[in-house]
Amino acid sequence: MSTPQAHLVDDDEAIRDALSWLLQSRGIPCTTYDSAEAFLSSWNANLAGCIVLDMRMSGMSGLDCFDKLRELASSLPVIFLTGHGDVPLAVGTLKKGAFDFFEKPLNDNELATRIQEAMELDARQRAANATVDSLNARISSLTTREKQIMELVLAGKFNKVIADELNISMRTVEVHRANLFDKMQVKTAVELANLLKPGR
Repeated sequence: MSTPQAHLVDDDEAIRDALSWLLQSRGIPCTTYDSAEAFLSSWNANLAGCIVLDMRMSGMSGLDCFDKLRELASSLPVIFLTGHGDVPLAVGTLKKGAFDFFEKPLNDNELATRIQEAMELDARQRAANATVDSLNARISSLTTREKQIMELVLAGKFNKVIADELNISMRTVEVHRANLFDKMQVKTAVELANLLKPGR
């Protein structure tokens, strides 16, 4: 994953310079782009942080860029900068999943605070996704028999019952169960159930 930062996309050099200086003065790393095309050409799925996107630019508009990011399945929070009476348009982008919008002229400090909040949201989402990925990898490492035993353990069945249902020895169940707990990184059936709880 790349370093979390604000990705500032605006065709107005004065705004880019002012916001870049402000963010860096608050310890927020920032990369600037003078067009949506320039930003999209450097796009990769490992970008982290948030995107600050001007609504109206020469060439591709911020709105078109936002739609393109959705096609790319980007989860980066997007904050729009808007003027020219574009507020109804900006409100529409919130309904489509934008994080926030700011009308020009900007309250710079409020914007910097929202950028920090957007970056914190992105960090939380990435941590949650990493946890899900880790859990999925653990489940994928189980053998078919270990998965069968996991289902029966989660149903609250004792080793003897599991052995009878699967027509295998108690000792075999104990070995598979130990391997299952080791791979899932738990010590008890209760820990396993909590790990796999829906919505966790």
